[in-house]
Amino acid sequence: MLELRGIKKSFGRIEVLHGVDLTVQAGEVHALLGENGAGKSTLMKILCGLIKPSEGEVRIDGEVRNFSDYNEAIDAGVGVVFQEFSLVPYLNAVENMFLARELSNGLGFIRRAAMRKRAAEIMKQLGISIPLNVPIRNLSVAEQQFVEIAKALALDARILVLDEPTATLTPAEVEHLFHVMRSLREQGVAIIFISHHLEEIFEICDRITVLRDGEYVASCDVSDVDQARLVEMMVGRRIENSFPPKPAIAVDAKNVLEIEEVQLAKGGPVSSFSVREGEILGFAGLVGSGRTETVLAMLGAYSAARCKLRMNGIEIRFADPSQALEAGIGLLPESRKEQGLITSFPILHNVSLNNYGKYLLGHFFINRARELGDTRKAMQQVRVKAPSPFARVDTLSGGNQQKVVIARWINHSMKVLIFDEPTRGIDVGAKAEIYQLMRDFTARGYSIIMISSELPEVIGMSDRVCVFRSGGIVATVEGDAINSEEIMTHATTGRTHHVA
Repeated sequence: MLELRGIKKSFGRIEVLHGVDLTVQAGEVHALLGENGAGKSTLMKILCGLIKPSEGEVRIDGEVRNFSDYNEAIDAGVGVVFQEFSLVPYLNAVENMFLARELSNGLGFIRRAAMRKRAAEIMKQLGISIPLNVPIRNLSVAEQQFVEIAKALALDARILVLDEPTATLTPAEVEHLFHVMRSLREQGVAIIFISHHLEEIFEICDRITVLRDGEYVASCDVSDVDQARLVEMMVGRRIENSFPPKPAIAVDAKNVLEIEEVQLAKGGPVSSFSVREGEILGFAGLVGSGRTETVLAMLGAYSAARCKLRMNGIEIRFADPSQALEAGIGLLPESRKEQGLITSFPILHNVSLNNYGKYLLGHFFINRARELGDTRKAMQQVRVKAPSPFARVDTLSGGNQQKVVIARWINHSMKVLIFDEPTRGIDVGAKAEIYQLMRDFTARGYSIIMISSELPEVIGMSDRVCVFRSGGIVATVEGDAINSEEIMTHATTGRTHHVA
């Protein structure tokens, strides 16, 4: 159904795609894999007419197509569900599905009943039940994802691109999405699936194409490779173990941070935990279990019913995050682009944020030489890959953007670092680098709280794990008890105790 042949693309004198090939058949789910910066997004933008190739051709059903814009690609049957949704939050599902392509009669009046009927038919075809008259902003992330897919099908898409569709979904929602994808595959739709979760590739995909540094590496059936081989194809080297070895944490290690009690809502569960010097304390649990809210309450960014904590043995309460920052606690938020970075700013200014006080010369001037020197040092410490400190953050890969946030807190001399979903949207090679950085920090005496929805990450990185359920901690596990069965049992049944 789809062939991309010898696709090249240059921006100025820099060639970013070097003769890439991709063939996708009708009725298959085809994984497009590669590290951040491999060229996946550029290739998909060429497919849907957002940018033009410098060389090469796009063929659909054997016919060469030269799309001048996205609308021409839509007319040819190409639909894309981008990682960043393209929905209007104040319109409902039907209005979003037919936006700019409304059904109308001969007089130009919109046929709302016909649009609603067609929308209901598509939702039924997908096996999805979503309130069609509710504004999109009131739907869950998973429901918005399904509206995006329905929107593409409303435009008669026969080639569907799903870019990181599972990044913010719960396991149950992922399974529902896969059910929808299998249904579309049976109907003959060609699906291009982009994901950094390699286990998903083996569950849902039929074939794989791998890109590396803008070059075509290989295409193969899923049944012909294992995960280790796939990683080697993506990064150009074999990664034997993504997770660094865990150090032995002394039983009498100092408690840097002690949360004596935290209650998110009046009448809700009361939790307590401590963070020891040089350890990674994992927070596990289902989405909505209260992990992030507990951390925000601790920092004074969430209004909890009760929150009592000690830092280095001294009782303290933070009225707002700036006080936590002064005490040496830094947060790497779940959404780094919205909450952790100003992406239109250069690396230099992002690293210096919240820390300009130490660069003041008098009351009015900034010591730019010192600021630049500290930024270069922090970038080197966390191994940011960028042309210079003046590079804009939005030109960096997801992994390097995360490193810029880490560099800021290194520059601020933090004692406790909180990583909320530290590797979301980051490729497998960059994940290994982030994991090693975290262990490097704990070896230097930092303490880390890591919130993660990825169970292998929790198990592979945590020295102890607090398991959350219904707004509170129901168990703390360590040693051999840090395994998927033990954690999920507590996360779903809520038996409260300590397991070693």
